[in-house]
Amino acid sequence: MKIIHYTDAFPTVFDSGDMKGTTGRVVIGKTDGAENVCMRVFELPKDTVSHRHTHEWEHMVFVHSGEGDVLCDGKWIPVKAGSVIYIPGNDDHQLRNLNEAPFVFVCMIPSDAPEM
Repeated sequence: MKIIHYTDAFPTVFDSGDMKGTTGRVVIGKTDGAENVCMRVFELPKDTVSHRHTHEWEHMVFVHSGEGDVLCDGKWIPVKAGSVIYIPGNDDHQLRNLNEAPFVFVCMIPSDAPEM
């Protein structure tokens, strides 16, 4: 068993492009013995976006705090704390924060996907 506050996990800080200042943390992953899933927490500061991308695996996102938007079928859909997002495999997607407060979300991916 592992119990931590997500901010105690090692941060990966993205320092270039539209993601500049974004922090990603693997809070539960392979090093913890997780055989099926990886849990990551991302913090997007104001005026940042995740990379627009697709991949084969499905994943789920839970918005922990703040407000942002998710790109879905070419349209930006607003989400906020408490929102849950399911992204099927091969769906084009991206998340962004245009608000003052950080946009913090949890992302669950399969264990065979790259952790960060």
